[in-house]
Amino acid sequence: MTIDRDDLLNSILASLGRIKHIELEDIPNIDLYMDQVTTFMDKKLKSTVRHPEEDKILTKTMINNYAKNDLLPPPVRKKYSKEHVMLLIFIYYYKGFLSISDIQTLLKPITEHYFQNGQAYNLEDIYREAFGMEVIECTEECFAMDMHFCPHLKGWQELGMSDEMCAKLCDMAMEGDFAMAEAMGYTLDNPLRLADGDCACRVIYRRKKEEKAEQ
Repeated sequence: MTIDRDDLLNSILASLGRIKHIELEDIPNIDLYMDQVTTFMDKKLKSTVRHPEEDKILTKTMINNYAKNDLLPPPVRKKYSKEHVMLLIFIYYYKGFLSISDIQTLLKPITEHYFQNGQAYNLEDIYREAFGMEVIECTEECFAMDMHFCPHLKGWQELGMSDEMCAKLCDMAMEGDFAMAEAMGYTLDNPLRLADGDCACRVIYRRKKEEKAEQ
């Protein structure tokens, strides 16, 4: 069976356009009891399920099972931190298409290296990287999104790179994205860039007119 390239791309873009997530700033900075965690997750993610009245976002049993399967570090004095909640959000999305063992494999190095590590690059940065995307437009002809966090730029800045050098490195990093878009029959524009001081890095993919005419 041959998968049509355009159908696959359009399916991916459509899925991205439906993504809803909890903003990092909306996650409480205080530790929560289990009941408070389940209430918070239910309130924020209820709109993502097909049957809101029946489907459960998160239960006490789920949390206990995640801990038993080493997906979630144990609570401290029965309370869960902001980083616990971030991991629960990751698990919620991953379990839609990954097995528990696969999620464990994926999250283990993240938990070991970044959970409450006290370092400059931590779990909050990973969360921003994973969810720091805002879809502006999603159609068959155009896909545009804003990325509000760039781990590359953050790393360059922490190394003491000047703004001018960061902008040049950004140019180099984008070359591969432009080439990939070209190979797939799309043009790519990058009118806004975090490296230039803009509020986001905006990328716009547009289907080439000549390709559309051939179909």
